[in-house]
Amino acid sequence: MIANDVKDILISREELAEKCKELGAKISKDYEGKELVLVGILKGSVVFMTDLMKEITIPCNIEFMEVSSYGSGAESSGVVKIIKDLDEDVTGKHILIVEDIIDTGLTLSYLVEYLKARKAAGTDIVCLLNKKERRVRDIPVTYVGFEVPDEFIIGYGIDYAEKYRNLPYVASLKDEVYKK
Repeated sequence: MIANDVKDILISREELAEKCKELGAKISKDYEGKELVLVGILKGSVVFMTDLMKEITIPCNIEFMEVSSYGSGAESSGVVKIIKDLDEDVTGKHILIVEDIIDTGLTLSYLVEYLKARKAAGTDIVCLLNKKERRVRDIPVTYVGFEVPDEFIIGYGIDYAEKYRNLPYVASLKDEVYKK
């Protein structure tokens, strides 16, 4: 059972739902009258983006990108690779990058510059989890759900070795699981 690998539940299902409502209301207000494109970063942001967009009350399009700087390890390599790019032209549109967790900031800083070069009207970031302690690159994050400690985080779309995404809460992973 995957729950046996959980060290601590950090954010409950109810807290996640409430935060999505709060962020959705703010995003709806801030982007009213603008052409908004939510760009989910695969695979981790899918659960958050799904719940968040249900709370956004203005029209918006959705797009997905898949980028990697981790390879198969638990530490970022710092080399960003775009695996899946946008399908739609975002020229003149307002991009809101939807990210599950911001750790070092290396991947997102690259991605923001990459998307700015696509001539978007604006590029902002909403992240569910912010792990400031590990930040290497300072990047402006417009909307932050929760600050989390420097632990290995799983659940609500976030994985370790492609497992634990289906946990309905955010948790820390037991050290012995990923330090094998």
